[in-house]
Amino acid sequence: MLILNNTNAQPPTFFLTGIPGLSTAQVWISIPFCLLYVVALSGNSMILFVVLREQSLHEPMYYFLSMLSATDLSLSLCTLSTTLGVFWFEAREINLNGCIAQMFFLHGFTFTESGVLLAMAFDRFVAICDPLRYTTILTNARIAQIGVGMLIRNVAVMLLVVLFVKKLSFCGSTVLSHSYCYHVDLIQLSCTDNRINNILGLFAVFITTGFDCPCILLSYILIIRSVLSIASSEEQQKAFNTCISHISAVAIFYIPFISLSLVRRYGHSAPAFVHTIMANVFLLIPPVLNPIIYSVKNKQIRKVVIKVLNKKKLQI
Repeated sequence: MLILNNTNAQPPTFFLTGIPGLSTAQVWISIPFCLLYVVALSGNSMILFVVLREQSLHEPMYYFLSMLSATDLSLSLCTLSTTLGVFWFEAREINLNGCIAQMFFLHGFTFTESGVLLAMAFDRFVAICDPLRYTTILTNARIAQIGVGMLIRNVAVMLLVVLFVKKLSFCGSTVLSHSYCYHVDLIQLSCTDNRINNILGLFAVFITTGFDCPCILLSYILIIRSVLSIASSEEQQKAFNTCISHISAVAIFYIPFISLSLVRRYGHSAPAFVHTIMANVFLLIPPVLNPIIYSVKNKQIRKVVIKVLNKKKLQI
């Protein structure tokens, strides 16, 4: 059996997969995928534009929102070329280095989104539980430190994962299960011992989303306790309303993430196309819905977006 070692031989070529069993309908299925990508790219670009342009939005909450939009935008761009390439042009080939690069950014931005949601939970916690110190706690310098800290954490974790993937050798099948490179999918094709890679993958999830999710939950327990201590029901409702957008963003990120993990672990009897569609939906749902949620639920964002759109109409 031919063994392709990444250090001593030419890097192997992998083959991406569209939707198993639905190859004849892939062109039609690609249309809604394409529309979702357009919505994700345009929506997050709009949020970034209005936050950077509008002086009134230069506040901690909107800085974190711009981080979320930048992450969603990057996450969409990570898979755009390979997914639409497979669906439209049957461009299935990708070399090992390209696959590892996509995997690095794909998982890195996924972990970054989790970190940004935690930062936004901290923002809501300070705003509701300690409003008098909000501006002194969440200074521009501290927001920058939070952003850099998340970046360092995710890059360090993913560099370690990539380092051990580079040590693997591949033989036999090089057909991946998705239209993009996913860590678990890639290491399963290895013909050498990949136990360390599995442990590192679990460690990466544990130290990122596995840490962030309980912290977000804890922050909302403290927020709820603080809000319930407020005497006025009107003020309670107002406080909870400031959290709705963030709670929605957390739900549309973690529910598909957990569902996909459960399907991968326990849904072996499910058709292959179910796994593929869920994997693509997980990557597209947050970037598509986050700008819509914040544009609808946040009055300031909505006003600025409407103002920008009206100016563009007048120019036309």
